[in-house]
Amino acid sequence: MAVYSHSKVTTFENCPYHYKLAYIEKPEVDVAETIETFMGKKVHETLEKLYKDKKFKKPVSKAILLKFYRENWEKEYSNNILVVKDGLTAENYRRMGLKFISDYYDRMKPFDQLTILDLETQDMMTLPDGNRWHVRIDKFACDKEGNYYVCDYKTNSRMKDQEEADSDRQLAMYSIWVKDKFPDAKSVKLIWHMLAFDKDVISERNEEQLKKLQEEVMQMINKIQEAEKKNNFPTNVTALCDYCKYKSICPAFKHQAELKKKSVEEFKEDEGVKFVDEFAEIKLKKKEIEDKEDELKNNLVEFAKQKGIEVVYGSNMKCSVKDWKKVIIPDDKKEELIKLLKEKNLWEEFEMLNYMKFNSKGRKGELDKEVMNKIEIGEDVRLSLSKRKDVGDE
Repeated sequence: MAVYSHSKVTTFENCPYHYKLAYIEKPEVDVAETIETFMGKKVHETLEKLYKDKKFKKPVSKAILLKFYRENWEKEYSNNILVVKDGLTAENYRRMGLKFISDYYDRMKPFDQLTILDLETQDMMTLPDGNRWHVRIDKFACDKEGNYYVCDYKTNSRMKDQEEADSDRQLAMYSIWVKDKFPDAKSVKLIWHMLAFDKDVISERNEEQLKKLQEEVMQMINKIQEAEKKNNFPTNVTALCDYCKYKSICPAFKHQAELKKKSVEEFKEDEGVKFVDEFAEIKLKKKEIEDKEDELKNNLVEFAKQKGIEVVYGSNMKCSVKDWKKVIIPDDKKEELIKLLKEKNLWEEFEMLNYMKFNSKGRKGELDKEVMNKIEIGEDVRLSLSKRKDVGDE
């Protein structure tokens, strides 16, 4: 059976194509580490040192920790590290990290509230379906009352609220591992140390919630395995794409990356650019024509009414203008009408397949198995235009 993790499953949820590249094809790409990731690692390493030093009865003063952080930063930082957010520099992030460590130190000292069982825990647990789940905990601890604590350091600039914590999958899955490994556990507290806000968010799950979560995880794993069998990994363009190391080779951005390497003249001569520009021009003209058609329809109807006529004549054509009655079924009457038609054996004569809904569920494989066996999933291409957000970069 395969090994899965929170990050692996989340990657598939965010973008199946990213999952394919990261966990199946694994192409080598030349991309810089982001400053957020770099700063987060340096903070984690410093806090890990804090608890390791305490375990071995070494000095754990704030000055020593901050010195460790500074030296570690200077030793490993390089100009290749990517700063994405406008108006911020690497120095801003370095100072943020210093503040995170300082605030945490002041709030948690003398660090004897809990017994530290492990740091950067690495283990596996077996799910009911036989697959394995990777367990990685920043700080794992317990108290004298039999409560266990799964702690995660977060350097995010956004505060995690209680609702988000109570629905989080990562630490909740780890609590299943704790309950299995430590039968004496009276409770398992899930703690997010939100370092940017010097606050903790705490959550706890009951057995029913954990069982449901585990079932949801196995369903997601099944979706991943189905995608692997069918080699079906569509792209999903979101704001996360700006941070994706595979962006330059992704089908959604590959052409954009190629264009950025071209001169102004080469850009203008690119066939793809020409095709899209012409396609966009035609679509615009089509829209203008359709709008004009609607306007002329309204004008003809109004003209015919004013003149009291049914046919309007042009130079070479004529246009018939007649009232047309249509049946309207109110939404709140549909179920009642369908029931009545079935009772009178008229349903088969008048029913009509909701193709849009049927097509959507069929493409996703969500129809009944017997129904799925009666249809075929064909290939088609859909074109859609949207405004380029990076046009100023060219």
